[in-house]
Amino acid sequence: MDQFIPLTARLTQNETGNCMNPEQIIATLKTLVDDGKVLTDPADLENYGKDWTKIYPPKPLAIVFPKSTEQVQALVRFANDAGVALVPSGGRTGLSAGAVAAHGEVVVAFDYMNQVLDFSASDRTVRCQAGVITEQLQDFAEENGLYYPVDFASAGSSQLGGNLSTNAGGIKVIRYGMSRDWVAGLTVVTGKGDILELNKDLEKNNTGYDLRHLFIGAEGTLGFITEATMKLTRKPDNLTVLVLGLNDLTNTMDVLQTFQNSIDLTAYEFFSHQAMQHVLAHGQVQAPFETEAPYYALLEFEAVSDQVMDEAMRLFEQCVENGWVLDGVISQSETQAKNLWMLREGISESIAPRTPYKNDISVVVSKVPEFLNEIDAVVTEHYPDFEIIWFGHIGDGNLHLNILKPEGLAKEVFFEKCQQVNKWVFEIVERHQGSVSAEHGVGMTKKPYLHYTRSEAEIAYLRGIKQVFDPNGVMNPGKLFD
Repeated sequence: MDQFIPLTARLTQNETGNCMNPEQIIATLKTLVDDGKVLTDPADLENYGKDWTKIYPPKPLAIVFPKSTEQVQALVRFANDAGVALVPSGGRTGLSAGAVAAHGEVVVAFDYMNQVLDFSASDRTVRCQAGVITEQLQDFAEENGLYYPVDFASAGSSQLGGNLSTNAGGIKVIRYGMSRDWVAGLTVVTGKGDILELNKDLEKNNTGYDLRHLFIGAEGTLGFITEATMKLTRKPDNLTVLVLGLNDLTNTMDVLQTFQNSIDLTAYEFFSHQAMQHVLAHGQVQAPFETEAPYYALLEFEAVSDQVMDEAMRLFEQCVENGWVLDGVISQSETQAKNLWMLREGISESIAPRTPYKNDISVVVSKVPEFLNEIDAVVTEHYPDFEIIWFGHIGDGNLHLNILKPEGLAKEVFFEKCQQVNKWVFEIVERHQGSVSAEHGVGMTKKPYLHYTRSEAEIAYLRGIKQVFDPNGVMNPGKLFD
């Protein structure tokens, strides 16, 4: 497939005679959406043209805010006619530059497509527009006596469309799975400008290819998700949190197996002592206990009876007797549970001032200790002055490797050094048959490393699928692959 030429490059090719200039493009965009829903102010371009990554400076041409699927369709059809590239924008909490507009693209922001459209108590489903905030969906479910279990630190700002476009996972995957597991149906606008209603919310529908799962995790490269019908479930009962100080990294697997044999966990997270120190430095929470441990595990479960609590304490004592656990604490109230969760959920915010270079990697759960130790040894050997912060959803094999920028080192130099580390890290990922991106997508930051997880044949099929849905290459070009 020919590489899509960004808008800024196309504008120099006036010999074709059919390129619109920026003023004409912006004028046309204003006719396709409501009044005041096209922004070109430099501050707006900076804000909406980026995500949480800091590697690629945003350079969008304009920001446009549709309010309906039909307006999105009009934008896509115009993009095809005019050769304009479109980049989707949700909560802009991504960590792979999947929503960065760095080459003069038009950003399609879903902030005003934020309505809950329909709810069925009997089906336990809710139909939402793509701009609905994760926390908004969670609150709606709770108000109706139900539960939406996909959860992460960015729940207060991430949008449903972005979550689905990256198949976001988060902290409850061990019990509830990924975002795709909760999708009953989708409305999408393809790269050709067609509106498709995918699966029509059916629980059983064996009529050929299930196209909704192509759009989930596609990062907007095949088309844009405009609406989604999401499944809900029962509310968990008396969620209780246990934080354990581990004697050694390998003990994470010992503890996990011991508890899973007796108790259904809703979460199993881990973080290093260095990671916790950054959270404690913020002063919002205290250390869970006086004993220092190199690693910590956070377990969550439903304490539905005294028998379950007694069993949890028995398992804790067994782990201590076996030398796996040095100390531990269990929540006695909802407030205590939230404070213990802050030890894990506060890590990203606490290290943000250090401009962390993030890798989001995964292997099967049983390989985690060996995998992490290999990577930690390689990074420490080559860059002993870099501080390494480990945390992640260890219960589903997902690890977050964060390398913190030393003070005084230029950001550009730091990122270049980290990209040298990537080769060694991803060679280990490949050897363990893991993934270079467990839940944050590929975007631009992981694009050069896709081959460590996907074979040449797979990538060729991915390109073929892209060509079918987006033959003119207008949908989020330059993401996943060129």
